Amino acid sequence: MYNCSNCKSNVCYQGKDCAKGYDFSDAAAKARNIYEQEEDNKILTVAGRIEVEHYMKYTRLEEIMEFCRLMEYRKIGIASCVGLSAEADILTKILSKEFEVHSVCCKNGGINKDDYGIPHLKKERYEATCNPAGQAEVLNSIGTDINLIVGLCVGHDILFSKYSKAPCTTFIVKDRVLAHNPAAAIYSNYYKRKLL
Repeated sequence: MYNCSNCKSNVCYQGKDCAKGYDFSDAAAKARNIYEQEEDNKILTVAGRIEVEHYMKYTRLEEIMEFCRLMEYRKIGIASCVGLSAEADILTKILSKEFEVHSVCCKNGGINKDDYGIPHLKKERYEATCNPAGQAEVLNSIGTDINLIVGLCVGHDILFSKYSKAPCTTFIVKDRVLAHNPAAAIYSNYYKRKLL
């Protein structure tokens, strides 16, 4: 088993390739080939530059904005959960001061859950399914340079990322129980005891 999470030495941080002897021992070489591609190289370089220049100074939102500036992205797409409309609206207002912003909520298209055998939260009412592929199609047709995920459900975020033509990053991760802070589950001793 390959388990970096249990590594105590982190020899990779000193430039050693600890994957040698595994079936994927050529992973580093394959990655280097990817980073030779112009766009991928720029993304990697810009991300590293932001880390160095703004370490412990910028919030994630500020990092995203700086990343867009340095990448020369002008059109930002927001794929949001309808339950986080207020947050998406504030984000849109902030980003719109400098960028062209387009947002699309998860219920776009109004597709009936019944069409796909998806259960309802309340049986007595019409419920539209989340439509992450539709969100991606809308933003693809606009031609966004980058798309931000704002609280899409687990699985819906995967489908959105899969069908988005623009690179994606997450601004808000949905966690209905922990106020959209999923890392709290591993920081809280109560949750760790429950889960372990």
